[in-house]
Formats: sequence, structure tokens, C-alpha cells
Amino acid sequence: MIDVENLTKQYAGRTAVNNISFKVEPGEIVGFLGPNGAGKSTTMRILSGYMPATSGRASVAGFDVFHQSIQVRQSVGYMPEMAPLYTEMKVKEYLRFRAELKGLSGHAMRRRVGEVMELTGISDMRRRLIGNLSKGYRQRVALADALVHKPGLLILDEPTNGLDPVQIRQVRDLLRSIKSKHTVLLSTHILQEVEQTCDRVIMLHQGRLRANDTPENLTRQLRSTTLLHLEIDGPGNLAEKLAALPGVRKTTEEPVIAQPWRRFTLRVEPGHDLRDAVLELAMKQKWRIREMHRQLPNLEDVFVELSMNAGVPTDIPTHVL
Repeated sequence: MIDVENLTKQYAGRTAVNNISFKVEPGEIVGFLGPNGAGKSTTMRILSGYMPATSGRASVAGFDVFHQSIQVRQSVGYMPEMAPLYTEMKVKEYLRFRAELKGLSGHAMRRRVGEVMELTGISDMRRRLIGNLSKGYRQRVALADALVHKPGLLILDEPTNGLDPVQIRQVRDLLRSIKSKHTVLLSTHILQEVEQTCDRVIMLHQGRLRANDTPENLTRQLRSTTLLHLEIDGPGNLAEKLAALPGVRKTTEEPVIAQPWRRFTLRVEPGHDLRDAVLELAMKQKWRIREMHRQLPNLEDVFVELSMNAGVPTDIPTHVL
């Protein structure tokens, strides 16, 4: 569905997108991540035909975005972060107008507008002026606009921005439900949504591609520490003995209400699982353990690690970088 090769976009004095290459297969939901200024929005604007690249090539649904921009626009539903809406129009009126601009007419147009209003949960707002809607409902109108012409590819830039938790869950369910009919490129800062929704993650930093893999593989393969949480009781200097275990980078004691129990968090070097070692030490020292669980890195840890260590050699496998 998307094929990008050596794509570069330069502005005066800076490079926004620096020689990136990636592919998105039909039916995938791909999270497009990176800190502010990473080049995500620029890339999405290039793919949707709103902006030319400086060099490289990109195609959508087999159409070249530079030489076949009309066909690309017909294949793409693009929802920018700050979607420009005609606030003086009513919701249904606006969507019919947008559907006509995208080539729909007559009964097919009216039926499709009704479908996308139902799909995005704005049917009850059909007669309301867009200018009188909350930010969350305006986001839904923009999403309905992106869907109205049944595009093969949806490019969504922060689609849940301004939505409450219930609405965010509804958008998540919506994306899952349309997966069989649409490929989705999703930019968001809500990493929990990416973990729960996306099949694959592409991360940019300073215009460069930093990762391209599934969320599970990224969290498993990333060079990152793990945390071991303990609640124990026993004689002796517990913190000192825990810190002396091989692979412990840092030991932190946390406040606990239920005495005499003490709570510790061990930051553990990559490749070490200290649970057996802690159990052996507890038996030797005659400690009681009420709680012990290991916290593995999540996508937020991946995001921070890649952002903080951009340009620094890591042991991330070459297929991830």
C-alpha cells in the first residue's frame, strides 16, 4: 500500500526528513511515532500529496505521489492534526459537500454520508453547526471526512487529540473494525493506544528512521533495563544485600504503610532475571517475601530510549534500526 525509498525533505537550513525507506502492507495498522519535530507530519503530508519531497520516491496503492498525485489523493483519506473545518456549516451539510468534492453524488453520496456519521458516532449531531461542537466531536467530523470516499489508505495525524477516554476507546474499536477495508498510518503520542491497536511501529527521530518492527519485538529486543519490585521483611541491611546481587544497577526503597514490610525496586541490567537469585538470598537470610514481580520494558520505554540515544550505538538488531 505504501512504498517509500530514500525519501528526503529539506527546508531552508534544516532537513526535516532524512533519507528514510519503509513499506506498509495492505490491511496493516501502523503506528508512526517520534518526538515533536521528528518529521512525522512532513512525511504524512508528502504521502497524501499535500507537499513535494526534495528527493527519493514514494508510492501509494501503486501510484507515484509526485507524478500521479490525483490518483494518490483518491486513494488516501488524510486527517491532519488540526483539521480545517467549515465551522459555519452543519455536520451533514459539510460531509455532503466534502463527499461531492471527492466524486460522490446522488443516492450513493447520501448513503455514504449516513454510514460514516454512524460509524464515527456523530449521527445525533448531524444538524448541529460545526462551530458549536466540542473539540472531540470536531475530531470525529474530521475522521468521517477522511472516511467518506472509502479510501484504501487512512493517514491519521493525532486522531484522538481532544477526546475523552471513552471516545478514545471508541476510535480504537473503530480502527480495528475497518482494518479489513483500510490500511491505516496512525500518528499519535498516546503510546498505550499504539500498543493496543497497531500491528507495527515506525519510529522517527530528527528525520531519520530509528525503528521499524512490531511493538512486541521492539520491547523485547531493545537495550533497556528491567525493574524488579519486591515487598519483603527480614533482619539485616536489606538494601545493601539486594544491591550486591549481580546485575543490579540501582536499588530504591519506597515508602510502605504496612509495617514491618519494606518495598524495594531494583533496576536490573539487560539480560538478567534476578527472581531466582532473590529467592535464594531470601531463604539464606530468612527473609519473608510478600510480593515480587518483574516489570518488562513497554513501548514508552522504547520511545524514550530511541529518542534519548539517537545517534548513539546500541545493541538494537539491525532490522530494527
